[in-house]
Amino acid sequence: MSEYVPSTRQWVAEQVELYEGSGGTAGLTLRDTGLPVIIVTNRGWKTGAIRKTPLMRVADGSNYILVASQGGAPKHPHWYYNLKADPNVEIRDKTEVFAMRVREVVDSVERERLWAIAVKAFPPYQDYQNKTDRTIPILIAEPVA
Repeated sequence: MSEYVPSTRQWVAEQVELYEGSGGTAGLTLRDTGLPVIIVTNRGWKTGAIRKTPLMRVADGSNYILVASQGGAPKHPHWYYNLKADPNVEIRDKTEVFAMRVREVVDSVERERLWAIAVKAFPPYQDYQNKTDRTIPILIAEPVA
């Protein structure tokens, strides 16, 4: 098993530590927004190290919608490339942990439906899309059978 390497962003590393250290009972929201987050655990595509990223909790039934917005930055977040290289992830939603497999949503009808759900859960996603030239990727995490 590879070693866990915390994020170089201090607030991310601290949130993951609080969320996981509490067994999913603390650190459940994005900073001061009050909006819920999940922790996505995956393998780094370059290093093979275990990475953990808090992402907005956007659910579609038993699936999770992962939006690679990076605040509307010009480039995709690192975790996007990790999930493209190895789609097998673990998602912690409060006290529950699920084995999931991720795929990028390319079908326009499915993408539009999921984007609407994501923006309803976290309205800034639309602002992020408006300020970047790239199409923000949407991935769906589905339970492993």
